[in-house]
Amino acid sequence: MRLLHVIPTYVPAWRHGGPVAAVHGLCKALAARGHQVTVFTTDVHGAGTLDVPRAAPVTVDGVTVRYFPVAAPRRLYRSPAMAAALSPDGVAAFDLVHLHSVFLWPTAAAARAAVRAGVPYLVAPRGMLVADLLRRRGRLRKEIWIQLVERRTLARAAAIHATSELEAAELSRLGLTLPPVHVVPNGVEAEPPRPGAALSPLVRAALARPGLVLFLGRVSWKKGLDRLIPALAHAPDATLALAGNDEEGYLATVDRLAAEAGVAARVLRLGPVDGADKAALLHGAAALVLPSYSENFGNVVLEAMAAGCPAVVTPEVGLAATVAEAGAGVVTSGEPRQLGAVLHRLLADPAGRAAMGRRGAEAAARLFCWQAIAGRMEQVYDEVLGARGQPTALPASS
Repeated sequence: MRLLHVIPTYVPAWRHGGPVAAVHGLCKALAARGHQVTVFTTDVHGAGTLDVPRAAPVTVDGVTVRYFPVAAPRRLYRSPAMAAALSPDGVAAFDLVHLHSVFLWPTAAAARAAVRAGVPYLVAPRGMLVADLLRRRGRLRKEIWIQLVERRTLARAAAIHATSELEAAELSRLGLTLPPVHVVPNGVEAEPPRPGAALSPLVRAALARPGLVLFLGRVSWKKGLDRLIPALAHAPDATLALAGNDEEGYLATVDRLAAEAGVAARVLRLGPVDGADKAALLHGAAALVLPSYSENFGNVVLEAMAAGCPAVVTPEVGLAATVAEAGAGVVTSGEPRQLGAVLHRLLADPAGRAAMGRRGAEAAARLFCWQAIAGRMEQVYDEVLGARGQPTALPASS
C-alpha cells in the first residue's frame, strides 16, 4: 500500500511526547512490511526548529519524510508549503491517508485534500478528544473548532483510530457523528540496559538514591503531578525522579507543591532524558508512576513494562487495564494518601516488584511488538479500502 501519514511533529522532535515515538514506530514497522510509507510533518521543535531539510524528502528508518516550515500562527502548525504538497494530484498518489492529531491545521488541511482527491482517510485523535480535557483547557476555543472544523473532519473520515478501549469509550461520549472506531494500540521497542554507558551526573545521582520512583514524560497538569507530589508525604521511603520537558511552565507549581508537602528534598528534577539516561532510569527505578487525569494510552507505561519496571497508574491511563490483567504493576486512585500508600508497600516488597517486572516484560514482548501492531493496522487499512472497493495489494510479508 502507498500510505501517507500526517502529523504536526515527528522524529527527531522527541520533546513533543508519546505520539511522535508512537507514529514513528508504526510507520517504521509498516515500511519494514513492504508498504510505501510517507510522512508529512513540520519542522517545529519546541520553540525552535529541527535541523532538517525543508520540503525535500529524506529517508528515516525506511520511511520517506517531508518536513515543512510553519507560518503564523505557529501554534496551529499552519504550513503553506505543506498545503501546496497536499494538492489533489499529490494526495491521489496514495491509497490511504492516516492523520494523527485534532485541533491543528495539518489534520484539517489533509482531510480536505483527501476528500478532494477521493482518497479515504483515518483520524487518530491521540488522546485529544477527551471530554474532561476539553472542559479543563481551552473549552470555548475547542468547542468552536469542533463545530467549525473537527465535526466535518471526523464525519468524513473512513475510520477513527483509537489506541485503547478507554479512548474509544471517551470518543463515544462526545455526541459527534463518527465513522467506525478501530482500537489498535501503540507498540514498543524494548530498550535494553546499557552497562557501562556514560550517564549524566543528575541521572547517576538519582540512581544512587534508595526508593527511587520515576515519573517520565511531559511536565504537565494533566499528568497528575498535583496528586503525585503530595503522595510522597505518605511514602517517606520514596524519592521521586521527575524526568521530562516543561512546555507549560509547570515546574514552578511542582516546586510549590513539594514545599507545601515538605518533600522538596525528595523531588529530583532531571529535565528531558533519552538514550542511555532514559534506559538506565527505566531499568534502575523501583517503579514508574503515572497518575494522569487523562491518558489515551501511556507509551511510557509500555516502555516501563518492556524494561521490567513495575508501573503504578491511575484508572484514567489507557493501559491501566493491561497493567492489571498482566499483573505488571498497580492500578490505584490518584488520591494522594492512597497513592502514597501503594508506593510505600511496593518499596517494602522487592520480591513482589521483581515479579511484576517479569510479568510486564513478558506481556510487552507478546502483545505489543511493533510488527504485530503493524499487522493489526494493516487489517484496518484492508477493511477501509475493501469497503470502498479498492484493491489492498498487501505485501508478501503480511
